[in-house]
Amino acid sequence: MTKTQQEIIRQGYEALINSLGIIDTIRFIQYYSSGQGDYTQERHQWLDKTPPDEIFALMKQQPENDNHEYDEIIN
Repeated sequence: MTKTQQEIIRQGYEALINSLGIIDTIRFIQYYSSGQGDYTQERHQWLDKTPPDEIFALMKQQPENDNHEYDEIIN
């Protein structure tokens, strides 16, 4: 049987609380943001104008192993 969206959300909150505790669950929810707007539409606004070789060049400029990306969450 397929779960409803509400059931999945409830189970997700329960899993967070069981794993993190109530206080850290609240902190996580406050930090998390689903954003706004239409990502797919906005992505096409810049992606369609950018040649693939330029995108690949930008990707290569990024550090391969950024192990400190989430340090502010952990601290």
